Amino acid sequence: MFIYNVTIKIQEPIHEAWLQWLKEEHVPEVLATGCFTNATIVRLLEVDDSEGPTYAVQYVAESKSLYNRYIENFAGTLRHKSFDKWGNQFMGYRSLMQVIN
Repeated sequence: MFIYNVTIKIQEPIHEAWLQWLKEEHVPEVLATGCFTNATIVRLLEVDDSEGPTYAVQYVAESKSLYNRYIENFAGTLRHKSFDKWGNQFMGYRSLMQVIN
């Protein structure tokens, strides 16, 4: 099993609208690709929130090939939609982790 982790720092002015969009639109779109079985949204604590909060979304893929399918076929389009909607009011980075136990 693999976890595709996306960590995002959001500027405060868009925080509430972005969080609603994330829950109601973006995460359901990612899950609709069929590449992930579920997603968990978490807020990072004990980080500098002076410019806005930091969130992570952890998407679970049953195999590396499903993750690769997402990256190759869907990630670019969904990232582009995010930038079209929110511009440079957020900053993110991605990582892939393999579940060991």
